[in-house]
Amino acid sequence: MRDERRLRKADYEALAGFRQALRAFTAFSAAAARKTGLTPQQHQVLLVIKGAPGRETATIGEIAGSLMIRPHSAAELVDRLVQLGMVERTTDPQDHRRVQVTLTGQAENILDGLSAEHLRELGAIRPTLLALLSRFEETA
Repeated sequence: MRDERRLRKADYEALAGFRQALRAFTAFSAAAARKTGLTPQQHQVLLVIKGAPGRETATIGEIAGSLMIRPHSAAELVDRLVQLGMVERTTDPQDHRRVQVTLTGQAENILDGLSAEHLRELGAIRPTLLALLSRFEETA
């Protein structure tokens, strides 16, 4: 349902600025991944696995959900990462129908470097993001 209040020019400016900041960060992230020999989606898969709450594995379904892709596309990404020596597939000991995906040491090293770069970049753009986000508070 559409908000009844009329959007102001400042609302459009804030939205445009925020979208541009997100796109700039996404472009930075893609370039950083490519420098390591990974595609942006492969980098995201590694991050999903490492970022799984309370564990060091993720399922194909979890990877698909996090990347907002179909499970068969996630399985293809994982297959390619297996070929690159970045991940391993293991059968879930509690449910033998499920496959758990874990990072290899090589992937851990690459992801450590990429994540450090990303955190530095986020630190650099933090003031811009906070300023843009505060503009939304003013318009809410």
